[in-house]
Amino acid sequence: MNVINTKQAPEALGPYSHATEINGFIFTSGQIPLNTKGEIVSEDVQVQTKQVFENLKVVLDAAGSDLESVIKATIFIKDMNEFQQINEVYGEYFSSHQPARSCVEVARLPKDVKVEIELIAKVK
Repeated sequence: MNVINTKQAPEALGPYSHATEINGFIFTSGQIPLNTKGEIVSEDVQVQTKQVFENLKVVLDAAGSDLESVIKATIFIKDMNEFQQINEVYGEYFSSHQPARSCVEVARLPKDVKVEIELIAKVK
């Protein structure tokens, strides 16, 4: 098993890595909309979702993968009423390649953000 961390993504908020790779599969930790300074980028759910994907892209890159190699996405959202707005941004990142996905509303996310996403991908 290989532990993946990158300075291009915000630091982990606890004792975990950005991702782990085992047997050609990458499992990312959930990313929230923080910039590399650890600041929440916006209160707007679409801006938050874009930042989450930008964080995931650099984590996948550090692990030798990319969004085209994603097999499964899990989305955690604070308010299901914002699902469509999140889904619009999601579609910008996964237009032709559409991995399996789950989306659940949760009571609370770290730092009270609106969205968190984790991915499973293959190494390129």
